[in-house]
Amino acid sequence: MHTPLSRRAALKASGIAIALPLLDSMNRAVGREVVLPPKRMVTICNTLGLHPPSLFPKTPGSDYDSTEYLDLLKDHRNDFTLFAGLSHPDQNGKQPHDTEMTWLTAARNPGLGGFKNSISVDQYAAANLGYATRFPSISLSSNTQKSQSYTSNGVMIPAQDRPSTVFAKLFLDGSPEEVRRSRQSLADGRSILDSVAEQTRALNRQTSASDRRQLDEYFDSIRAAEADLLEADAWLDRPKPEVDENPPQDISDAADLIGRARTLMNLVPLCLQTDSSRIITVVIQDHLVVPKIDGVTAEHHNLSHHGQDLEKIKQLKIIETEILKCFADFLSRMTRASEADGRLLDQTSVLFGSNLGNANAHNPSNLPIILAGGGYRHGRYVAYDKLNNTPLCNLFVNVLNNIGIETDTFGTSTGTLEIP
Repeated sequence: MHTPLSRRAALKASGIAIALPLLDSMNRAVGREVVLPPKRMVTICNTLGLHPPSLFPKTPGSDYDSTEYLDLLKDHRNDFTLFAGLSHPDQNGKQPHDTEMTWLTAARNPGLGGFKNSISVDQYAAANLGYATRFPSISLSSNTQKSQSYTSNGVMIPAQDRPSTVFAKLFLDGSPEEVRRSRQSLADGRSILDSVAEQTRALNRQTSASDRRQLDEYFDSIRAAEADLLEADAWLDRPKPEVDENPPQDISDAADLIGRARTLMNLVPLCLQTDSSRIITVVIQDHLVVPKIDGVTAEHHNLSHHGQDLEKIKQLKIIETEILKCFADFLSRMTRASEADGRLLDQTSVLFGSNLGNANAHNPSNLPIILAGGGYRHGRYVAYDKLNNTPLCNLFVNVLNNIGIETDTFGTSTGTLEIP
C-alpha cells in the first residue's frame, strides 16, 4: 500500500529544495479530482482551395477508398472526418476572393454595396470564454496582417504574421519598463472609457426613450470593454509559461510559402499546451510570388485558375501537397503532445479547409472541410448534397457546443450538424 504524498512534498539536498509536481498519489492525499484539460478550437484556412478530384473519395463512409491528398494524412485517418457538400449561402460577392472575409462569419454577399461583416466563430467563442487565458484568441497569417477574425461589429482583427513576435508575447516576459508601458496603456484606455461613460450618463438625461435604449446598449458595451481591460491588466502580474523551445526565426522571403505556414502551425501546439489561448485561427494566403517549391514555376493564384491545363494542375497539386504535409505534421505534433490521460488533439477541435470549393471557377460551394480531434468519432468521409449544400455554420454550432459554448445557432445555421 502506497502512502499518499503531501502536495508540499519536496526533494531536498545540500540546502536546495525542489517542489514536486502534482502527482496522482497526491490527489488521494488532498482529496482532489484530476482536473480535465480545457476544450479548444483551431481553424486553418487555405484560401485558394484544394483540387477537388485529388481530395474527395468516390464513395462516403468509414470504408472510403483513400485519395491522392488523403494519402498524405493516412497516419491520422482515425483522427479526422472529411466533409463534402458544406458551404455558406449567398457568397457571390463583389470580388471573387471576398469569401476569404466570410469563411468564419458566413455573412451574406461579401463586398457588395452595404455589406457589413458579422462576428467570426472564433471571436464568438473567445467572447464567451473571456480571459480564462492570457489571450482570449490568437489570429495568425502566413502573409500580411489580413485575418479572418471579425468582431461583433464586423471589424477585422489584425493577424500576427511574425512568429518571433507571437512567441515573445506568449513566452517571454517583458522588461519592467515594457510592463509599465503596457499597464499605462490599459489605464489610459480605462480613463478614456470613464470619460465617455460620464458623457453617456449626461446624454441620458436629455434624450428620448428610444435614444436612451440605444445609449444603454452603448453603455453596456463600454462596461464590457472596461471588464476586458481589467482582465488584461491582471495577466500582467502573472509569469508567462516556460517552454523548452527556441524562439522561431521569421522568414522574410515571401516566396517561402511552406516555411511560413509550417512555422505558424508549429506555434499552435505550444500555445495550447501552455493554455496561453484556447481559440486560434491560421490563414494561409496567396503570397503573389512564385513559391519556392521544386517543380513550381508560376504563382499559386494563377495556378489555382488552371482552366483544366494539365501542366498547371500538376504544379498546383505540388503546392497543395506541401500544404497538406504541413497539416499532417501539425496533427502529428498534436498527437505526440500528451495531457492528463490523452493527447492534446483529443481536447482540440481542428477545422481545416477553404473558402473556395473550386478555385478555378471561384466557386464557394462544396467546400473542402476536415474536422480533426475534439474527441469526435472520426475515420469517415461524410458527403452531403452537392447541389443543395448544408450550411457550414451547422458544423460551427456543433463545434461550439463541443468546446463548452452552448448555443443553438450561429451565422446562417439551420440547426446542428450531427456527426455520425
